[in-house]
Amino acid sequence: MPNIKSQKDRMRLSAKQTARNKSARSALRTTLKKANTSIETGEGKDEAVKSAVIALEKAGGKGLIHRKTASRRASRMMKRANKASGE
Repeated sequence: MPNIKSQKDRMRLSAKQTARNKSARSALRTTLKKANTSIETGEGKDEAVKSAVIALEKAGGKGLIHRKTASRRASRMMKRANKASGE
C-alpha cells in the first residue's frame, strides 16, 4: 500500500477506470457476438451489424481498442454481412 497521497489517488482512479473499461469491453464483445450470430442466421442482420459497427467506432474513438483495430473489425464484419446477403 502506498504512503504517498497522490499514489493513493492514482490507485483509486486506476481501479475505477479498470472497472469501466472491463464493462465497456464486455458490452462490445456481446454486441459483436450478436451481430455475428445474426449474420449466420440472417435474422435482423442489418440492424445488428449497424449497431456493432457503431459500437466498434465508439470503442476505437474512446481508446478502448485501437482505432485501426476497430476499423479492421468493422470492415471484415461488413464484408461478411454483404457476402451472406449475396448468397
